[in-house]
Amino acid sequence: MADDAVHWDNVYRKQGRLWGGSSRDLPELTRGSLVLEIGCGNGRTFATLLDHGVEVIGIDFSLHAAGLIAPLALQKGEGHIVIADARHLPFVAGSFDAVIAMHVIGHLAACDRERIGWELARVLSGEGLLWFTGFSQEDFRAGKGCTVEPGTYERKTGIRTHYFTEGEVRELFSGMFEGTVDTRRWTIRVRGTVFPRAEIVGIFRKSPGPLAFPEG
Repeated sequence: MADDAVHWDNVYRKQGRLWGGSSRDLPELTRGSLVLEIGCGNGRTFATLLDHGVEVIGIDFSLHAAGLIAPLALQKGEGHIVIADARHLPFVAGSFDAVIAMHVIGHLAACDRERIGWELARVLSGEGLLWFTGFSQEDFRAGKGCTVEPGTYERKTGIRTHYFTEGEVRELFSGMFEGTVDTRRWTIRVRGTVFPRAEIVGIFRKSPGPLAFPEG
């Protein structure tokens, strides 16, 4: 866990704002909702959410990422930044109306991906919304780097990325959430060559009734 934070901190320290522009195709959220964004990075999705009229708490374990996003949070007025790890959220049960997990769970090891669904279900209220995105095994970058786990590859930066199947995403949140899983496909052109991009999008609602959270 500590190594993960160090690797991301190094990347943000060297490269600054990794993600530009604004996030598209976010789920519809009720104005005034309290939303948690895990792995908020330098604030691309964070800023878009604030423009939608919701109150956002963004967490990231990179101090350098938090430094990049803090001025934005102050400027927008309804944003808050917390230095924390999504695997151990410092919030009481039922705190949030929605959780945004955009390309962050795929950077976790398999054992942590299995745990995090329960952690997200814990902090969501009622039948709260979970919006998930992760890269698909159809993406052209799948297989690039050193294999550290099945479907997971590590680059020279030390950052790992898992490339999902739709079935994996459904299984990841099974028993905790109900919803839909789809693959979004597009292409990019680099130096005259076209490459396929693909990500998996899951829109889930917390399952009604009590959940049997695992111990530990």
